[in-house]
Order: sequence, then structure tokens, then C-alpha cells
Amino acid sequence: MLPANRQKLAALLVLLLIGLAVVWWWRRTPVPGVGAILLPETYTPKRTAFWPHRGRILDRNDSVLAYTGPRYLLVLPRWGRLDSTRLNRLLGWPDSAFEYRSRDLRRRELPLQLDLTASEYDILRRHRREWPRFTLREYTARNYATHVAAPVLGYAYANAQPFLYQAQRLARGRFYRLRNGGLETYYNGLLKGSFGAYHPLLDALNQPHGTWAADTIYHPGQDLHLSLDTELQAYAERIMHERKGYIVALDPATGEILCYVSAPTYDPATITALSRGRERSALLLSEDMPLLNRAALQASPPGSVFKLVNAAVALQLGSITAETGFRCDQSLINCVHEHPNARNLTQALKYSCNPYFYQVLRNVVNNVPDTLAQPVDTCAQRHLNLAAWTRHVRSFGLDTLLGVDLPQERPGFIPTPAYYDKRRGRCGWTYGSIYSLSIGQGEINLTGLQMANVQAIIANRGYYYIPHFVRSVGISGPLPRFREQHHTLVDSIHFAELIPGMVAALRRGGTAELANLDDVGISVAGKTGTVQNDEGDDHATFAGFAPAEKPKIVVAVYIENAGFGGLSAAPCAALIMEKYLRGKVAKKRKRWENWLRCGDLAEQGH
Repeated sequence: MLPANRQKLAALLVLLLIGLAVVWWWRRTPVPGVGAILLPETYTPKRTAFWPHRGRILDRNDSVLAYTGPRYLLVLPRWGRLDSTRLNRLLGWPDSAFEYRSRDLRRRELPLQLDLTASEYDILRRHRREWPRFTLREYTARNYATHVAAPVLGYAYANAQPFLYQAQRLARGRFYRLRNGGLETYYNGLLKGSFGAYHPLLDALNQPHGTWAADTIYHPGQDLHLSLDTELQAYAERIMHERKGYIVALDPATGEILCYVSAPTYDPATITALSRGRERSALLLSEDMPLLNRAALQASPPGSVFKLVNAAVALQLGSITAETGFRCDQSLINCVHEHPNARNLTQALKYSCNPYFYQVLRNVVNNVPDTLAQPVDTCAQRHLNLAAWTRHVRSFGLDTLLGVDLPQERPGFIPTPAYYDKRRGRCGWTYGSIYSLSIGQGEINLTGLQMANVQAIIANRGYYYIPHFVRSVGISGPLPRFREQHHTLVDSIHFAELIPGMVAALRRGGTAELANLDDVGISVAGKTGTVQNDEGDDHATFAGFAPAEKPKIVVAVYIENAGFGGLSAAPCAALIMEKYLRGKVAKKRKRWENWLRCGDLAEQGH
């Protein structure tokens, strides 16, 4: 009996020892992803983190426009006197420079903060004992290496907290916060990259044995290579100066935006610099609304530039031919240009004859097909005709969002039969009550981006690429949707029939003859417009492209309260085209630059 009990006890002890050995071995063996069971004295958990650096923004010539780097501040006390003369001398500033730079800051409740360059910061750091009341601060922030293209570059919300705090306290703050983030906001996810971390378990020999937490993948911030030509951008902003309006220039072959001005403009660094609070307040409160991104968000009647769209659609629908002529009948609609009757479409575009295009759209809307059946219901037929017109016009990318790479964009507006039915009743409207559509007035609204895109469609004879600012994200090219062709419902032959009239508009007797560039061998095709304004002077518009035969640049210009488009907007566009195509402007047109800043050429006695 006793030997049997001893055998059982020995067997239990053996099993217990085996169990303890198994547990010991199990706890010593790493199991990936299961860290709670590992002995801390055997394996050491480590964490290796990778913080991405925000990507840069570069122009088409690879000049850096925006980057993340150090910034330097001089923080001054609000009490006591300061020997500003000695400070100016130390930093190499002109006399009274300190008083000039700090005059507005003195009214603020916060300590005075002045931006310093790296060399100025270094000088003060070395002379710190001489200025014990000074505080020098170095921090990392977004820096802008250019003073232009502020609406394009924009800001990332994380880098613009001082601006956003101010905006919340002011009446227009919410409006600007939602609408002006620019490329920094649109491409924020690609620019900032993603944080990554590895969590290995290391033994005494620093060898990995699994992980103690889930790893996250690191992605570096991507650089954005823009299509903007910074030199052309600076030139265009200088021409617009303090006038209100926009300039959009793009390459029709790719949809790449070469120049984009929303005027009046501002320095892009103003939004994110800590020491420029008063400048931000001035921008937010300005009646001219410089923070409004006009070319993307301000949809306005296009004026006579829209006659090109009406003509193309009428040609496609068979309402006219290129040889159709109409009398300049002033009883139909006023025509502001004195000219002979337009015997064909080319002459009508050259003279921008309002009665001609009144009759063009009337042929479209009031068209009744020949039939041997019962009389046609003219009300129903009018609905069908206007619906066909609307469908063709919308194929130009109008009445919808183009999809440009900006955080906010307006779709514009093209009226439909349903729109008029709702406001006037199904048969309560006729062509006589909507004829303003024929000259680009009335309910039609287009943005500057859409105006430029219409010209790209004509230049390409019927198709377009979505306008965009970024030609390459890193080394991968633009976003895929910017590589797709979009075709209109108008055949290419009808766009070709518009070109002679657009070229004639810039020749002798045309509405845009001031913008002629034949003297430097550049043939320009374009169309002027004058937008009626009940609250002041009319607005001036022009849209065109050059060279007319093989277009390389499309330009759309809109200048508020500037009168006739041929006297201000057209010369402005010509300067942009010449500057881009030749790299310089002829001496005889140099005087235009100053004239355009102050008023149209007619006012300057041209």
C-alpha cells in the first residue's frame, strides 16, 4: 500500500514540475502582439516614433514658396523706457525703424512681439546681457518665402490659430474661416504626412522579440509642385494693385493654372505670423474684403463674353450658321458700339453687336420645327428649346462645381425652364422676358475660374481639363481627376467658327483693338464684356487666349467699376499674355502698367 502511495505522490510531483517548466518556458517565449504575459525583467519594451515634417510648396520653376522652419520673436516688456536708437544701431536698422515697426503693437494688451530674421536673432542672442529685459523666442512655424499668391497658398488651420481666434470675434470671421484655406487646407493630409511608431520588445542583447503594441505606419509629408509662375503672378498682382477683381491665367492643354489674382490681395505670412494681429484685423474689417477669394467664390454675370457660348450652342442646334447676318436693330436692345450691320458671325463678334445676339438666342428659344401636323404648342416648344440650350451650356462646366483644388468654390448659375416656371408660371414667361441671357446678363452667373475654362474649351475646340494648381504631388504628378478630358456637347467645327471673330475683335475697329499684340508677332483671340451695375460704374471683363492658332495661355480678367472691357480688362490681359509668352513687355506698352493701376486707358487720355 505504502509503495503505491509513494508512486502516486512521485507522479504528482513530476507532473507539477513539468507544469512549472511549461509555464516558465511559455512565459519566456515571445508571442507577437501579446505583451502582457512577458516578464519585464527579461524583455524591455521600446518605442521608436517618427514625426513627419510638413511638405513644402514650390512653384513651376521649383522655387520654394512655403516651408516649415524656425521663426524668431523679440518679446518686449510693456513697462519702462527703451533705448531704441541703440537697438536700431545694433541690428543695422535705419533710424526710427523700431518706432515704425512697433507703433501699432503698442496699443495691444499682449507684450510687444516683433518678428526677427535669423541674423537679427543671433545678434541679440550674443548681446543678451546688454538687454536683460528682452525675451528671445524661437519656435517652429510655417514660413512663406513669397509675398504673392496669398489666396492660393492659404493656411492650414493648425498654423493659423491667432487668425482664427480673431475671426471668431469679428462679424465676418465665420465667413472667412470657412472659405479661404487655400492649398494648405485642401492638401493638408498630404502635406502633413502621418505619424508612425514601432513598439519592439528587446532582449539584453538588443535583439527584437515581437512587439508589445500595434505599430503605425509612417508617411512623410509630400511636397506640392505648383503650376504657378511666381514671376507672372507678381506681375499680375502689381498690375491690379488696389483695384477689385480677378485675373485667372491657365494652360489650356493641361488645365494648369499659371496665374491667379484676387484683388486687392495681401501677404500670405500675415495670417500665421504671431506679431501681425493688427494687420489681420484690418483684413477682416476692410470694406474691400481682400480675404474674399473672388475668382472662386464670387459668381457674377459674365457680360458679352458669354456671347461666345450662345453662338457655339446656336451653331450646334442649327439656329444659325457662321454666315448668318442680322440687322443692328436698336429697337430690340441697345447697342453701345457704333458699327455697321453684322453680315456674319465674325463681324458680330468683332463689334459685339447686342441686337445680333438678341436675335441669335431668339432663334434658339422660339424655334418651331416645320411640321405638317397640328399647330405646335409654342409654350411647350419654348420649354423644350430652352431646356436644350441649358443642357448644352452646362456641358461647358457651368452651373456646377468645376472641382478645382481649393477648399471652397461656387458653382455659378444657369437658369432652366423650371426656374422660370416657378417664378412666373409655366406660360408666364416668353423670350421677351429672358432676352438678357443673350448678352450674358440677367440670371446668369459665372465665376472667374469658369470664365477662364470657357476660353480653354474654345482654345481646345471642345474639351477641357479641370483647372488645377498642383501639377505634381511629390513625384506622382497631379491627382488623377485632373488628367481626364471633359467634352462639351458642341462639335469642334463650331468652335473653330468662333475664332475669326475673336481675332477680329483685337484688330482695327474691334472692341479690344487696344490689346492687339501683332507688333510682337502674337495673334490674340478674345472677347470683351461690360457688365451692367446698378450700384455704380459698370464692371469690365475680357477673356481670350494666345497665340490664336496654337494657344499656350488663356486669360480671364474682371475689374470692378472699370467701365468698358476693351479699355481696361483687355489691355490687362494682353500684358499678361505678352509677359508669359515673351518674358517681357514691349516698351510702348510699359505705360499701360501704371495706367491700369489707376484707371482705364480712356481716362488717361490714350
